[in-house]
Amino acid sequence: MHQYLFFIGDFPIRAYGLVLSLSIVLATGVGYFLAKADGRGYEKYIVDLGICCGAAGLLGARLWDVFFFDWDYYHNHLSELLSVWQGGMAIQGGIVLGVLAGVWYCRRHSIETLHLMDVLAPAIILGQSLGRCANLLNGDAFGAPTGSSFGILYPTTTLAYHTYGDQPLWPAEIWEGQLDIVIFALLLLYRTTSHARGQCFALYVLLYSTARFFLEYLRGDYTEPVLGLLHSAQMTSVVCFALAASAFLYLEWRRRRPEVPRVQKRAQKGGPPS
Repeated sequence: MHQYLFFIGDFPIRAYGLVLSLSIVLATGVGYFLAKADGRGYEKYIVDLGICCGAAGLLGARLWDVFFFDWDYYHNHLSELLSVWQGGMAIQGGIVLGVLAGVWYCRRHSIETLHLMDVLAPAIILGQSLGRCANLLNGDAFGAPTGSSFGILYPTTTLAYHTYGDQPLWPAEIWEGQLDIVIFALLLLYRTTSHARGQCFALYVLLYSTARFFLEYLRGDYTEPVLGLLHSAQMTSVVCFALAASAFLYLEWRRRRPEVPRVQKRAQKGGPPS
């Protein structure tokens, strides 16, 4: 585990930033492959879309962490708002703002939004998996103490060590990255089945929200419950799960309902048949 790969003068090249950047590049590359295989010509938009969503995702991840998790600290340390190497990138905020930026881009370029969201869902979760590798190298998004000899021992320079010392910690970020790979494979398999537009993306949200909810019980960086109930990330997961489940079921109902012929529709509205 090396936080610093090398230095250019006094400027450090951090493993966190390099791997995080690599995750965006590789996710964009996989998205390009999936879009090209889809055959609708959307691959020509993927590089620009990756830059747009990647930048928005980084901004959303940082702002989500600052305002929802660490505002008690940062409102007195505004000069450290961009000090992401200290820890503080909430993936859920990155997903929210990244997806919103993607929807805006699709609408601006007249792209079939729900269809492209389905195509790119596996690429998104793959990028998240690689992003967890960056967290591991940086020593953030760490787990709670295991209370045994099992667990990860972090270097003295990391936030994890500053929080718990030399106690073994649950490998929460490692397990999340591995579960993301499982979700990646499941989404690819699901795309081979017959489904309504938007259901693959909804399934991605469902699966990730479920994994994140249970992994939060092992996390050690944000332990304060919201309203005395659940961790903040668990509350977000519950909301996202409910919205995605509702969307998935609605899309399935709309797909299965019988198609009414146009002549019959016009007759039901009282107009002359065409």
